[in-house]
Amino acid sequence: MTTRTASATWSGTLLEGSGSITRVESGAIGALPVSWPRRSEAHEGVTSPEELLAAAHASCFAMALSGALARNNTPAERLDVSATVAFEKVEAGWRVTTSKLTLKGVVPSLDAARFAEIAEGSKSGCPISSAIAGNVAISLEITT
Repeated sequence: MTTRTASATWSGTLLEGSGSITRVESGAIGALPVSWPRRSEAHEGVTSPEELLAAAHASCFAMALSGALARNNTPAERLDVSATVAFEKVEAGWRVTTSKLTLKGVVPSLDAARFAEIAEGSKSGCPISSAIAGNVAISLEITT
């Protein structure tokens, strides 16, 4: 088992307060400011939990797909993945409702149909997808 730890602080009310992600265990990123207006409106250079979820989903899917392609003996030269996470107000309050993965890959030894098949399988094989499945609609678009 592997664990990872991150810490955050918050001061004030939800609407007028602010906070920051203060620490990630690896030290890979420093303090990152967060606030409700930047979360639910224009970001203006301030991150949000949803942006961090998008980064986690994109990188997790890229790794899962890379592993699947290697097991298929068709390793990728390059995989470019982005994730767009929607945060919206629904009847029950604010929720992450979708995560749209967009993929462009260079896999010379694989035709487009088989690449799409392996990519679709990797979508559910990614641990972040597994964590949000059933709560967030996950889609995959493969571009050329």
